[in-house]
Amino acid sequence: MSLWEYANPRKFLTTSERLLPWFWGLAGLCLVAGLIWGFFFTPDEARQGATVKIIYLHVPAAMLAINAWIMMLVASLIWLVRRHHVSALAARAAAPIGAVMTLIALITGAIWGQPMWGTWWEWDPRLTSFLILFLFYLGYIALWQAIDNPDTAADLTSVLCLVGTVFALLSRYAVNFWNQGLHQGASLSLDKEEHVANVFYLPLLVCIAGFILLFVALVLYRTGTEIRARRMAALLARERAGA
Repeated sequence: MSLWEYANPRKFLTTSERLLPWFWGLAGLCLVAGLIWGFFFTPDEARQGATVKIIYLHVPAAMLAINAWIMMLVASLIWLVRRHHVSALAARAAAPIGAVMTLIALITGAIWGQPMWGTWWEWDPRLTSFLILFLFYLGYIALWQAIDNPDTAADLTSVLCLVGTVFALLSRYAVNFWNQGLHQGASLSLDKEEHVANVFYLPLLVCIAGFILLFVALVLYRTGTEIRARRMAALLARERAGA
């Protein structure tokens, strides 16, 4: 079975409708378990106190803010190369979700940073690139809305996605590129000396799994909605042409 079979809208809708209940259920289970475990059954951190527990919202949201854009990039490249409409609609569907995740990351980062740094905002390389990424999300969404022809909109937003990828990568690797700045390094690392202690690490993994499952569920659901909206628009256009 080829992956390209799911470029067929009917095949995509049939498969996503079958998978969605599982993704919704697993996402809810992981999020409830991870957040309760993290917020109520982990100790305060020695230096950061209870504020460290915002990690269970901040880190998963920040990860998805970046990876949602990367997913949009892959879908946009598929559209530009193979002209599969489902891929363009999947990129469009993911954009508002990525924007919300970026906003959550910015807000929770400010809440976490204020007691740690003594300021709500700092023009730190990673924070600045995250803010620019959020503006790219807004621009991407606005561009889709501004252009009536869906294929032209898909082409232009795909180009915008290619440009915005620079800031998505900067958001991920800014701490490695620049040593200056207040933002800490990665909370998750293969190096046990670098990632957070296991008492925080394990519930964080559960929260990350929940956010990923929720993201997949939302993208599948919104892509299905976009496909149905496209079909409805095509039907209305035919009716007007025949009238």
